[in-house]
Amino acid sequence: MSLTDRLPSFPWDSLAEARRVAGEHPEGIVDLSVGTPVDPTPQVAREALAAASDAHGYPTVWGSPEVREAIVGYLERRWKASGLTHESVLPVVGTKELVGWLPTLLGLGRGDVVVYPEIAYPTYEVGAQVAGAQPVACDNPGAIPAGTRLVWINSPSNPSGRIFSRNQLRAWVAAAHQVGAVLASDECYGEFAWEAEAISILDPRVNDGDLTGLLAVHSVSKRSNAAGYRAGFVAGDPALVQDLVQARKHLGMMVPGPVQAALIAMLGDQEHVEEQRQRYLARRAVLRPALEAADFRVDDSEGSLYLWATRGEPCRDTIAWLAERGILAAPGDFYGEAGASHVRIALTATDERITSAAARLAS
Repeated sequence: MSLTDRLPSFPWDSLAEARRVAGEHPEGIVDLSVGTPVDPTPQVAREALAAASDAHGYPTVWGSPEVREAIVGYLERRWKASGLTHESVLPVVGTKELVGWLPTLLGLGRGDVVVYPEIAYPTYEVGAQVAGAQPVACDNPGAIPAGTRLVWINSPSNPSGRIFSRNQLRAWVAAAHQVGAVLASDECYGEFAWEAEAISILDPRVNDGDLTGLLAVHSVSKRSNAAGYRAGFVAGDPALVQDLVQARKHLGMMVPGPVQAALIAMLGDQEHVEEQRQRYLARRAVLRPALEAADFRVDDSEGSLYLWATRGEPCRDTIAWLAERGILAAPGDFYGEAGASHVRIALTATDERITSAAARLAS
């Protein structure tokens, strides 16, 4: 059996017909199905990338001392992390790579359980399948099954935008410690919290100063409109991080040197992030009331770059209804059975396209 035989079909392939219908709209398609940033990569990143373009030598898997220092500084300033050293951090080739390969890099396999949210980014489950482990969807920290070796949480959530409170995060930390599992927190949407505070598991208010078994995953793809750079990082338990460094050395998982330079520049500048927050807030202020006026109910959506919406019907019916109006969204069943009556509607489109979508919903 090949690896692809063990994996599900790629979800977005099932949107071909809806994409075709939406594309026939006289004013063109409004594609709100993916979270790809459309706004410019900040100049500070582009200049740093160009300045480091004479990259004749190999980068190291662990990253340069400068990029490690930049990661530690950002996590301390922005996310109140404490106790981090260079041994606690590692740059990665975009965080989807880390999510997909983490169970394998941790040595998980048959008989091991990987827990992930009931409504979740599909790659958590796929990563478990690639490793040969058993994926289990579970939203209750008190119900983690026996044999669990890795637990994924995601706040703010993709797709639902749900944000965990400090007490909820503490419950997950305690549960993972109790069963001896690694707790990996996907915090890639942390900069985009709208209606609640986003908190990192690296915050001592959550972990009581103990990083054992904890990993936080961050990216600049959304934060800095740099998805094409494939730059992210993981931070937490230094023993775990150094195990990942050693495994990745054998596999050549290196962030390119110029990208590391750009990552340093992006993490050192918060101004462009605030500018991007304002763009998304403005788009959200246009799209959410338009959806609600068109008889959608928006659930959760406290953060992230999406609106988690329902018309109280099967999500594929909603996808067809939207496609007739030239709007393409992501069906909730991409993200688990619990999402079967919702659709994920992205804010990652230009102001003009968001305005067009709102007008089509009104008509």
